[in-house]
Amino acid sequence: MSRQQETKFYIGQIIYHKLSHYRGLVIDVDFQFLGGDAWYQKIALDQPNKKQPWYHILVDNTSHRHYAPENQLVNSTVTTAINNPLVELYFSEFDHGSYQFRLVKN
Repeated sequence: MSRQQETKFYIGQIIYHKLSHYRGLVIDVDFQFLGGDAWYQKIALDQPNKKQPWYHILVDNTSHRHYAPENQLVNSTVTTAINNPLVELYFSEFDHGSYQFRLVKN
């Protein structure tokens, strides 16, 4: 997949996982699957296509992170803030249903 190809979701966007039924917050994106084959065989039950964007997600109301393929995600219809203790590490503010990425100054 080319880096020029657009992704459906952006960093700071609130999404909903269709199979696992959770809301989450996108913190990063890989333009294709970059995990290990053992993890993929064990965790990716429906064997989604590896050649699509995969998202790093903070899961709402937990301290968990998740790695999910684009085809399992949709825009969340609930746009209230995400409750995950890691949010503050990545984002500086929440405004109108999305987060602003935290800028780190050297």
